[in-house]
Amino acid sequence: MNLGFIKNMTKRERFAVCFAAGAIGLFLVYQLIITPYVNNNKTLERQYAQKAKDLQEMLALKSEYEASSKSLDLSKLNFQNREKGFTLFSFLDKLAGETGVKDNVNYMKPSSSDSKSGAYKISQVELKLKSINLKQLTEYLYGIETSKNVIFVKRLTIDQSSQPEGYIDVVMQVETYEMVQTQDQLIK
Repeated sequence: MNLGFIKNMTKRERFAVCFAAGAIGLFLVYQLIITPYVNNNKTLERQYAQKAKDLQEMLALKSEYEASSKSLDLSKLNFQNREKGFTLFSFLDKLAGETGVKDNVNYMKPSSSDSKSGAYKISQVELKLKSINLKQLTEYLYGIETSKNVIFVKRLTIDQSSQPEGYIDVVMQVETYEMVQTQDQLIK
């Protein structure tokens, strides 16, 4: 490469060429070394933030799973500890007597259906309580919801009673799950 033209340049021109070459060199260093390094750091920071967020979500899911698992274990234990021959209908009838609303029971309609998995069945009782007060309803609902028999109120409708004033009529659907015994379990 013939660099003789540099010798023919003035001092000022040589300075300008060197300055331009230095600027181009700095630009190349910036573009080829510094920018990728900075972008890589930003990418790593974003990835770190995303991983930290993912970890928080995983910890929340783990906590939710553990709570569900404990609840499932408690439900299984409650199923196993149910007295032999337990039926939802008889439980609700007995509870009505204990809470003083037995005379207010207008009807009780039991029904049951199999689950999709076939491992258990859903036992339901729809009942209507006529002319009760809120205290009686509260005691009856408390007895249902705090029962160790895994019973819950699925639907509840409250209407003002026609007689006496200040009393209510209640229609509720109460459910529980019952394990289905297979032939093998019955033989044992």
